[in-house]
Amino acid sequence: MIRFSAALLAATALAGAAHAKTLAVGPGPDAQERLQTALLDAKPGDTVELDAGRYDLTDGLSLDVDNVTVKGAGPDATVLSFKGQKGAGEGLLITSDKVTVRDFAVEDTKGDGVKSKGADQISFINVRVEWTGGPKETNGAYGVYPVASTNVLIDKVLVRGASDAGIYVGQSKNIVVKRSTAEFNVAGIEIENSMNADVFDNVATRNTGGILVFDLPNLPQMGGHSTRLFRNRVVQNDTPNFAPKGNIVANVPQGTGVMIMANRNVHVFENEIDGNQSTAVVLVSYTQTFDDKTYNPLPRDVVVRNNKIGRNGWDPKFNGGGLVKMMLKSDIPPIVWDGVTSFPGTTEPVRVRLLDGPVLNLRLPGPGQIEKANPSVTATAVIPETTPQLAEPKAVVLPKAQADLGA
Repeated sequence: MIRFSAALLAATALAGAAHAKTLAVGPGPDAQERLQTALLDAKPGDTVELDAGRYDLTDGLSLDVDNVTVKGAGPDATVLSFKGQKGAGEGLLITSDKVTVRDFAVEDTKGDGVKSKGADQISFINVRVEWTGGPKETNGAYGVYPVASTNVLIDKVLVRGASDAGIYVGQSKNIVVKRSTAEFNVAGIEIENSMNADVFDNVATRNTGGILVFDLPNLPQMGGHSTRLFRNRVVQNDTPNFAPKGNIVANVPQGTGVMIMANRNVHVFENEIDGNQSTAVVLVSYTQTFDDKTYNPLPRDVVVRNNKIGRNGWDPKFNGGGLVKMMLKSDIPPIVWDGVTSFPGTTEPVRVRLLDGPVLNLRLPGPGQIEKANPSVTATAVIPETTPQLAEPKAVVLPKAQADLGA
């Protein structure tokens, strides 16, 4: 076996860094070919630098080289326009590790904006993704879209107009979403089938739903858990749902603040939640049929505490919401829970600590059985009454080099 000393390895790394170069690309004729060539020619440690200007692109871009930075002159200065895109794919697809994309905009992609798949240490910083025609069913599904990725950093990102989720993290682990804005999307920010996520200091406004934490069946990674939502502004989410029919988010009611569905160990605290016409916070079970025997469709181990909650729930758009409001003779309370505590084949206890009430417990006998609702309103809801404090998930820690990018 050949053994290398630490000094030799360090010297090799320094030598690689010394050879790192900048590949500059500017707008103008043949921008598509020149930019994709730079992404293909880049070596680990290199930076692909995009000059200020508008790049009119006709096809998606891809990067599969580790340890590359793609950097523009700012999200209002460097604009990658895919209005003339011929295919239906992503604007930029990344399938390599230790990649940073920053300081540019992606507009009007036919598919997703910027996507990473199977990446480790992927960072999106100061990026804007926008569909400039406003909310439309024909817009791409996701704006910033890391999937099956590990050590994800999303910082100072702005997404507008996604027909599914503006900022979407799916089937990933160790995630930080911070200081970002999602507006005029169906879902503003969505954490789906993911583990260990911190979502904080963001603004979710003018979406159909502000922040969603979901777990879905029949996916490669399931059992999403351990998400903290804190210090976010989830306000005035009032855009009518424009998702294509059949999408799971097509069921998100207009005017939803925070929605937790079929996920475990989710803590919602110190957020401002105001001006959402359906509800501030809602806990629901997955209601569609499924054949995945490992799937638990119920939300459990959920804590909602110490949030600043304004007026919400004055015009509920969820199924049966109008009837429930009539029965209550008042606006919908700040927290709504479907109240389902058991499901055939599952043994995990359903425990909740909902402390920012009043709380509307619909007390449904099963997922989606709104016609059998037996609603009650209480000041708080601790279910069961012997539920302990439910320890908050540990703070997400990213690798130092990556964390320093978002400092």
